[in-house]
Amino acid sequence: QVQLVESGGGLVQPGGSLRLSCAASGFIFSTYAMDWYRQAPGKQRELVASITRGGTTNYADSVKGRFTISRDNAMNMLYLQMNSLKPEDTAVYYCTQHYPPRYWGQGTQVTVSS
Repeated sequence: QVQLVESGGGLVQPGGSLRLSCAASGFIFSTYAMDWYRQAPGKQRELVASITRGGTTNYADSVKGRFTISRDNAMNMLYLQMNSLKPEDTAVYYCTQHYPPRYWGQGTQVTVSS
């Protein structure tokens, strides 16, 4: 069955960096566009970044220039490099397929605080 397992979250100070990973299985990863979403407490889940099968990327305005989405199709892995982190980046981060049907993992918590 489809599995998406996010990892790499943690507590980081403002201005710091984290690299999130998403291990995908149960589907042909290389044929899917993929997304990173996040959900902060009391807020709706929001799209952070997308990457096509061919590697074209798009970002939410709030993270443009600070976050980089990438993929390794040989390893069935999706990544999100997050630099210059701000307190407002605090959220649970999820990876998912860009087009339905979407599957969701358990997410990984990112907390940006001094």
